[in-house]
Amino acid sequence: MAFALDVWVPAEHALAASGPDSEIAKKPAALHSVAVEAPVVRDEDQELLIRLADNDQSAFRLLVERYSDRAYSIALRIVGSAADAEDVVQDTLLKVWMHRGQWQHGRAKFSTWLYRVITNRCIDIRRRPRTDDVDAIPEPADTQPDAVSAMQRNEVNNMLEVAMGQLPEQQRVAVILSYHEDMTNAEIAEVMDTTISAVESYLKRGRQHLKKLLRRKEGDIRHAFTD
Repeated sequence: MAFALDVWVPAEHALAASGPDSEIAKKPAALHSVAVEAPVVRDEDQELLIRLADNDQSAFRLLVERYSDRAYSIALRIVGSAADAEDVVQDTLLKVWMHRGQWQHGRAKFSTWLYRVITNRCIDIRRRPRTDDVDAIPEPADTQPDAVSAMQRNEVNNMLEVAMGQLPEQQRVAVILSYHEDMTNAEIAEVMDTTISAVESYLKRGRQHLKKLLRRKEGDIRHAFTD
């Protein structure tokens, strides 16, 4: 799958690819700047990205420390598999290192790009045919009295996760980013490459869908706390 944002290709490649005799090349330089000018995005990671471009491994480690935990959390909630989530995060961060020096500053925030790529790759994984996942096999239950309440909570949480898994992909991602990652609607819109109004619609429909799914499980939920 291609990167979600085309920010790893040096800007000069676009003009070079067009050739000196192209219509773009024949236009005055002032028009060139107008044609490609876009709002500059302020990025708190710019210094680290500049250092990364100079092969600074410590800058890369700082980026990994800054974002790997949250990226993994997002990936795990979308794919539901620890192994797949780890693979997605590791592969994405590896691409950051392999393409160091090719980041186009001002095009997008690094964090927005990272979470968007993570999200898109996780959606791709969920759409693939799946075999049984070792991570999904439950561990033997602890029958000690102090473990009963934890088992009941886990049962409810599992019901919620199952319901989340039945949401359409866009609704599922929006709900995860909103409720689990505490992102604003504007941040979610950037990650999902859509509008704020679309995010609001995803969240509204996602909540309605979850209510319907969980309403069918009300008896099981009450049973989990009264058995």
